[in-house]
Amino acid sequence: MASAERIFRVIFQSQGKIYEIYARSVSDGGMLGFVEIEELTFGERTQMVVDPAEEKLKSEFAGVKRTYVPMHAIVRVDEVEKEGQAKVSDSEGGNVTPFPMHMYGPGKGSD
Repeated sequence: MASAERIFRVIFQSQGKIYEIYARSVSDGGMLGFVEIEELTFGERTQMVVDPAEEKLKSEFAGVKRTYVPMHAIVRVDEVEKEGQAKVSDSEGGNVTPFPMHMYGPGKGSD
């Protein structure tokens, strides 16, 4: 599979919601503690039905070249064969719990 054809499903938490988005590039970027997500894809496959939830997500990320998600908010990253439907759902009542994480930056450490 060529690099340009790779598709990643990224699931993360933000403001009490669970986001499931698809992108062509996911990396650790250069920002400590963040995951860099580039080339977001929304409904690029041919379809007759327009999903309002996906359209809302598409407008939320309109004009975004890349997004940085805090590492502790990432639930899962999968390389998939084809793009699925991007969606947002409430995390309340769900079974997703953030992974407890302590970040140590330059000049900070455990004494």
